[in-house]
Amino acid sequence: MFTDKVFYYLLLSHKSNIMKTRLLFLFLLMYVDLTAQTDSAVHKKLNAVRATKRISIDGNLDDEDWKNAPVADHFVEREPTYNKPERPENRTEVRILYDDDAIYIGGYCHEGSKDSLSSELVGRDVLGSNDFVGVIFDTYNDKINGFGYYVTPLGEQYDAKYSSTGEDGSWNSVYRSAANIAKDGWTFEIRIPYSAIRFSNKNIQDWGMNIFRRRKKAGENLTWNPVDETKYSFFAQFGLWTNIKDIKLPIRLSFSPYFSTDITNYPYNNPNISNTSTTFNGGMDVKYGINQAFTMDMTLVPDFGQVQSDNLILNLTPFEVKYNEYRSFFTEGTELFSKGNIFYSRRIGGTPIHHDDVVNNLPTGDSILFNPTQSRIVNATKVSGRTASGLGIGVLNAVTDAQYATILDANKHQYSVQTSPLTNYNILVFDQSLKHNSSISLINTNVARNSRDYNANVTAALWDLYDKKIKWNFSGKASTSQLYGDTANGSKNGG
Repeated sequence: MFTDKVFYYLLLSHKSNIMKTRLLFLFLLMYVDLTAQTDSAVHKKLNAVRATKRISIDGNLDDEDWKNAPVADHFVEREPTYNKPERPENRTEVRILYDDDAIYIGGYCHEGSKDSLSSELVGRDVLGSNDFVGVIFDTYNDKINGFGYYVTPLGEQYDAKYSSTGEDGSWNSVYRSAANIAKDGWTFEIRIPYSAIRFSNKNIQDWGMNIFRRRKKAGENLTWNPVDETKYSFFAQFGLWTNIKDIKLPIRLSFSPYFSTDITNYPYNNPNISNTSTTFNGGMDVKYGINQAFTMDMTLVPDFGQVQSDNLILNLTPFEVKYNEYRSFFTEGTELFSKGNIFYSRRIGGTPIHHDDVVNNLPTGDSILFNPTQSRIVNATKVSGRTASGLGIGVLNAVTDAQYATILDANKHQYSVQTSPLTNYNILVFDQSLKHNSSISLINTNVARNSRDYNANVTAALWDLYDKKIKWNFSGKASTSQLYGDTANGSKNGG
């Protein structure tokens, strides 16, 4: 693969004899990534066939319908040797069926000997320690987005969402799987309900599809449709699952309530302060499938107390430290919101903006009883999905409550100081998939505070364009930002 990165920074200068002044214009700041590519010439097809009877997910391929299912076979290596045919004694045979409720995937992964199979019990969402088989569906056939479902020889699962920003392994869905180890390999079955996947509402559909197999001990990665690692376009090297007819999405609605209580005892030895404090928390997560393509997620008064904590970092730079996001609401199904790397979710529910001011401006003789280190989220809602025409739409809104520090003055009286106002966070994303693995995007983020503190607004446009043969890429980003509403410092604009 040949890559030539070129930066264009064109400064136009015009000198006028009459005005005798020099006008400076910044005309263009653009990043162009020109990448020589070659498109895969192989695009296998597998016809969609309906199951006529109920299929039992037990890891055995003894249901009658499996005999009539088309077979995806003749796998080739992706690694270590591209397009090398798999050996007959290690052949892979995968069958796919569907009905009104789900997609069924079953297969036989042959092995020359039982000892060549890697099957260690590692738990869900751990991929790479064992052999596995997985299928990725590009349900819109846009060559950009996909849903992946995997199973190991012990029946353990891994699922992920795929987009132009990469793999989102934190995404979870509900599907069934089972596997059995045999003398000459292992068999598996997977049932993916339509509630676990998104697709268009067309009566007849063709989905992009590829099937993957990992032989851990042999160091082999195999695929049904050849995938050349030296080429950029991953989804463009998929095969097709064709002629899928009349599939309907069921109602997708779930409620996940939670309750928690904390009792704290600390000997203040002060008659004005109780040694024991009690808190009660309650909330709910809601997930609703609006239609085949769009899903709404809502969390009411979420409790992220059990989320993994951050490592302490000594920051000696003038730049903000960006921590990893561990809260499930802000990690699952957020591939649209990560476009352009503009949205940083950790600011929602982060440290109150005047947290340190309480310490720095504390009057002599006063002491801090309580100074919250996080802003409490009242609610957060996100709606995301992609239409049949390839338009991805994402909307996210979150509200954090006002936060107050509790101070004890020299006369043993308590008073409160606001450290963060009621704050509203919004992000809106439009991402249009185009032909030849191309896309254009528009993103807007906004923070509005119910106080005299600053508000912020950022808007960005992104483009990622390929030619017909996916040989050349033209990508870039243009953005503008604004801070406003700050009564002390005024408005500021940036780009």
